[in-house]
Amino acid sequence: MKAEQSTQDGKHIQGKQMWQFWVYSTLGIICFFIPLRLNGNETILVDHAHLSFRALMGEAMPYLALLMILVGAILPLKRQDYRKSVTDAILVIFKILGAVIGVMYVFKIGPAILFNDNYGPFLFDKLMMPLSVLIPIGAVALSLLVGYGLLEFIGVLMQPIMRPIFKTPGKSAIDAVASFVGSYSLGLLITNRVYKDGMYNKKEAVIIATGFSTVSATFMVIIARTLDLMDHWNLYFWLCLIITFAVTAISAHLPPISKESTEYYQGQQGEQEVAVEGSRFMAAWQEAKKQSHQSLPLFQNIWVNIKEGLEMTIAILPSILSIGFIGLLLADYTPVIDWLSYIFYPIVYLFPISDQALLAKASAISIIEMFLPSLLAAKAAIAVRFVVAITSVSAIIFFSALVPCILATEIKIPVWKLVVIWFIRVALTLLIAIPISLLIF
Repeated sequence: MKAEQSTQDGKHIQGKQMWQFWVYSTLGIICFFIPLRLNGNETILVDHAHLSFRALMGEAMPYLALLMILVGAILPLKRQDYRKSVTDAILVIFKILGAVIGVMYVFKIGPAILFNDNYGPFLFDKLMMPLSVLIPIGAVALSLLVGYGLLEFIGVLMQPIMRPIFKTPGKSAIDAVASFVGSYSLGLLITNRVYKDGMYNKKEAVIIATGFSTVSATFMVIIARTLDLMDHWNLYFWLCLIITFAVTAISAHLPPISKESTEYYQGQQGEQEVAVEGSRFMAAWQEAKKQSHQSLPLFQNIWVNIKEGLEMTIAILPSILSIGFIGLLLADYTPVIDWLSYIFYPIVYLFPISDQALLAKASAISIIEMFLPSLLAAKAAIAVRFVVAITSVSAIIFFSALVPCILATEIKIPVWKLVVIWFIRVALTLLIAIPISLLIF
């Protein structure tokens, strides 16, 4: 049966059958949102594909990751990105440094500290190699999720919830779920694509990138295991989800986010949300039909997404490696994090929780790498461990990975603004999570 399509001028055109919506959207949902158990490992299909590819590459995998790092460092030099702005010049330096660190680690040359488990192996094996594969593979699956009507369908249905609470379109609910079941890199890939397509304005893209692009549920398991909280997994997961989104809702109404521009990418007119009259479900279906009718052929859509995924991957890998390495050195060998922790003392000392100085330091170190607070608080009291586990996820912004990911997008959020948003998120999380933890434990 053919679907009737309504164009913006009110005329009816004969649309193509909606099999693309049903088939591609269902496959996209399966790829991103349905955990499956394969070979004793339960995770989403995109992650299974990433693990299978890495297993197939075997011992060649580090060299593939290094190749992408080298390309990511050489291209900005060839394009002379350092001439664009001071921020771009600094990023180019970090990318060159990342390439140097990558070469030293893969070819086993350089200082002994690089091969310490908390440095090279952590940054290269746990971040570089997964991201080098996960983002491009995720981009293929993204072709199924974005472009055939599902985003528009969900957008209209979720509009009454997302707009008043988070000040974002209904379709941003897809970003939130993709980040929690996939990873922040996949969430940002979706956000960047939708922003460039004129479906988010700058303010909405900033809220989504800094409020929903958190670590995946699978990584939350690692945090819970490190902090010995698996006995309280369901409590931790759901409270973490609720608190993270509550903080996003509050911070969206506070400066600097509330003062952000509402312009669309490259002066586009922007896609306005549908004013629903009558059945919301039918309005959602009409938007899905319109998009499905306008969609690109599947292989063309896949090519566009793979290209963007590869561009993002090579842009972020070298800077993640260098910034992460420097951040770890600062945390271990300088008092910088101790000094930074003082900004959270007024909040932490409001409550009768144990290990207050440790909690403040763990909160401060989250700006470098979201896993470091867990290592710092592994032997603390359970109430402190619970707060740290929530804060490290809810903070969202950290320099070892997410900040370079955001800077690689077209959203263009200044670093100072990311730091301010990080502080607001951590402060709000502590104010909410500490009293809840004290009530529970």
